[in-house]
Amino acid sequence: MEKKWVYLFDELDQAEAYIGASWDAVRGLLGGKGANLAEMVRIGVPVPPGFTISTEACNEYLAHGGAFPAGMWDQAITGLEKVEALSGRKFGDAHNPLLVSCRSGAKFSMPGMMDTVLNIGLNEDTTQGMIALTANPRFVFDAYRRLIQMFGSVVMGLADEPFEEVLSRARRKASVKVDSELTAEDLQEVIAEFKKIFRRMSNRDFPAEPYEQLRMATAAVFESWNGRRAVDYRKAAGIAHDLGTAVSIVAMVFGNMGETSATGVAMTRNSTTGEKDIEGDYLTNAQGEDVVAGIRMTKEINHLIKEMPETYAEFLGIAKRLEQHYRDMQDVEFTIEKGKLWMLQTRNGKRSAQAAVRIAVDMATEKLITREEAVLRVTPEQVDFFMHPQFDHLTKQEAKTAGGLLATGLNVSPGAAVGMVAFDADLAENWAKNDNKAVIMVRPETKPDDVHGMLAARGILTSRGGRTSHAALVARQFGRPAVVGVSALEIDLNDRLMRVGDTVIKEGEWISIDGTDGEVYLGKLKAVVPDIKDPWLIKLLRWADEFRRLGVRANADYPRDAQRAREYGAEGIGLCRTEHMFFEPVRLAFFQKMIMTDLPSERREALENLLPFQRDDFAGLFRIMNGLPVIIRLIDPPLHEFLPNISDLMHELADLKIRMQHAPTLAQVDDLLEQVRLKENLLKRAKALDEANPMLGMRGVRLGIMIPELTRMQVRAVFEAACLVASEGVDVHPEIMIPLTSHVNELKRQRDVLETEAKKVMDEQRYPVDYKFGTMIEIPRAALTADKIADFSQFFSFGTNDLTQTTFGISRDDAEASFLVPYISAGILPDNPFATIDPEGVGALMRIAMEKARRVKPGLVCGICGEHGGDPTSIELCHKLGLDYVSCSPFRVPIARLAAAHAALKEQKTGP
Repeated sequence: MEKKWVYLFDELDQAEAYIGASWDAVRGLLGGKGANLAEMVRIGVPVPPGFTISTEACNEYLAHGGAFPAGMWDQAITGLEKVEALSGRKFGDAHNPLLVSCRSGAKFSMPGMMDTVLNIGLNEDTTQGMIALTANPRFVFDAYRRLIQMFGSVVMGLADEPFEEVLSRARRKASVKVDSELTAEDLQEVIAEFKKIFRRMSNRDFPAEPYEQLRMATAAVFESWNGRRAVDYRKAAGIAHDLGTAVSIVAMVFGNMGETSATGVAMTRNSTTGEKDIEGDYLTNAQGEDVVAGIRMTKEINHLIKEMPETYAEFLGIAKRLEQHYRDMQDVEFTIEKGKLWMLQTRNGKRSAQAAVRIAVDMATEKLITREEAVLRVTPEQVDFFMHPQFDHLTKQEAKTAGGLLATGLNVSPGAAVGMVAFDADLAENWAKNDNKAVIMVRPETKPDDVHGMLAARGILTSRGGRTSHAALVARQFGRPAVVGVSALEIDLNDRLMRVGDTVIKEGEWISIDGTDGEVYLGKLKAVVPDIKDPWLIKLLRWADEFRRLGVRANADYPRDAQRAREYGAEGIGLCRTEHMFFEPVRLAFFQKMIMTDLPSERREALENLLPFQRDDFAGLFRIMNGLPVIIRLIDPPLHEFLPNISDLMHELADLKIRMQHAPTLAQVDDLLEQVRLKENLLKRAKALDEANPMLGMRGVRLGIMIPELTRMQVRAVFEAACLVASEGVDVHPEIMIPLTSHVNELKRQRDVLETEAKKVMDEQRYPVDYKFGTMIEIPRAALTADKIADFSQFFSFGTNDLTQTTFGISRDDAEASFLVPYISAGILPDNPFATIDPEGVGALMRIAMEKARRVKPGLVCGICGEHGGDPTSIELCHKLGLDYVSCSPFRVPIARLAAAHAALKEQKTGP
């Protein structure tokens, strides 16, 4: 039996019998356009007769060097004969001609990315037949000139500009402003010129034979699947490249037959706000491309009630019916031919993030969909939009057209930021706090002691670094838009300027960065600030909370972060990084003193000075998180990170010594000599602490074992704060987390020391506190020996950033700066493992660790606190693995709440 390639619009049942009744499968076979046209026919909506050539035919055509599959064209001719019978016209007939359109339509909507040809079947003979039938030569010649131009552009790949120039000359000659005002005689001259252009640019005459036109147009639509814009769109949208496009051949209906004819597009709800009001545009006496081309000023759809009230009422009824049938906002195309309404397309409409949320919530409230469906219809990326200012598409497009796009890099923290360039943290803070200036902090890369400048800045831009670099992590933590790894950016800190090619930007000049798309612009772009207090978003996230199993906590180091996290729905703190608290200037001085001294008494004194600061920070966190767990990670990074860079110190020393040689007074010499002595001591200690591979050096639990008084001070601060706020009536739940454990004996020794200190504080304060001690699993050995480690741990938290580095054996910043991006482009790695958890490696270690640990300690609480905790794909993996919670930056908490609900609802549909 011959394979069926062609399906009439009334043969949807045959498509379902072949491919299955699943609507997803039907769309895969007939494309979204073809499937929806057939479905509209099935439910009685007026659709012009036609048929669809399947996506399978497209894939066969592309796989065999541009040859139609056997039997396809014969089936298309048979389908066309049936369209002739339904329409009462004959394709290619000189007296009663049928004209058709040839339209692309893939499974997933790709607006404007593939090709369409209208008015196929016109030639010198059929134009005369159409004139005789319609008594409207202007309409016929208008349709004919459109076919020649569209055929030249779509099928032959000719440039549009020569055709448009002919139209411009014709308008000038006729003293009219728009094409619709050209007369039949004007259009005959245009057609003659179009044919000359076609001949000159393609080295052949415009094909007069209608079947040749249709065959060439069908092949061109198939070819457009692999056109550059379609490929680029699929890459950006995550659409598979092997789906192919269907081709729908549809009898033409005409909106350009006079003032009782029109064409338009509409949304059944407002696609920007989500309001339940139909929105759209139309034109009288026009064809479809006129509406979207912007050549003529369109009319708002509700104006149609004045021009064609009965037709408008029919249109509203159909629009409502389609929305209820498809149970989603519809994007429809229509044509009115001499007062007769025809629907040419319906599809689920594209919408803004705000509209997506409101439409989902409203439709659930209207009982059109369930709450579960409403939650699933909103993507985590759409929720992310609410968290950050954005540049709208038009603003960016205008900037690009004007040459304002400066460079691109990694889009590590979404949102829009506009500010003056500042090249160091102190200046950024000074400008922002003292001068009230908007600042973009620009650095080759950031370090922990840049945090104050990063907090003061509106956005962060670096020439180096990757998605999990310091700049990226802090930017996401504090909701600062950031673009990192901009390799085209040359930063000259001495001359206080930066270059991209021949463009120079000096400190204090304005730039705009788009952390959503990783783009850097010259000057000031206008940003739009979304509202996180959107009532529809709040309601949607409450529904999501009802469906998810995973808890959602926040990574928060300061009370202000904790407050924001709680407002965004966090159920506790999953990671408080205590080392960040040491980088504030006053505290840093004490911490550096602790590092520099060799005397135990001076070290104790420095730690005693630090203790009140830490205690106050923890007390602030506990008060805000009243009743919720707060996981406090003891100091993790190596000590050299708290000292100036060795290279910087050497340069500063050299500069001081030169200045000392030229000092005019003895007092200045003495002052400079003291500075030299201090710098030399710093340099000596920095060199002593310097490690070849600090990521694998003395840090984490190793630091606590080697300098036990440091972590004892931190635990004392935690428990003094806990006892204090508990005495105030706060329900406090501190959980102490020991980082970088690789061997059970490390954890055992450190926990013994620290738990002794905790009990000592509670005895002193005479106030018992409910607490836990746990550890991070971020070394493969810890995962593989998790059953032993679980004996001394009350909870596990997977530190997936370090676990990814140690599993792959790569440095995250070095990898992203060198080979990681090419690896992903070449398909060696499917995803960036620092952005999305590697399920086969890191994920497998997590599964092993949990299985082993829970065998010896059932119910052991396990979570994740790396930046992966805010990644929707990683959250779904965490759900499948059976983790208890994820923890992410406060600004990712709403996204994580929704993603966790998605994971649970998908599991209900498909099973674990």
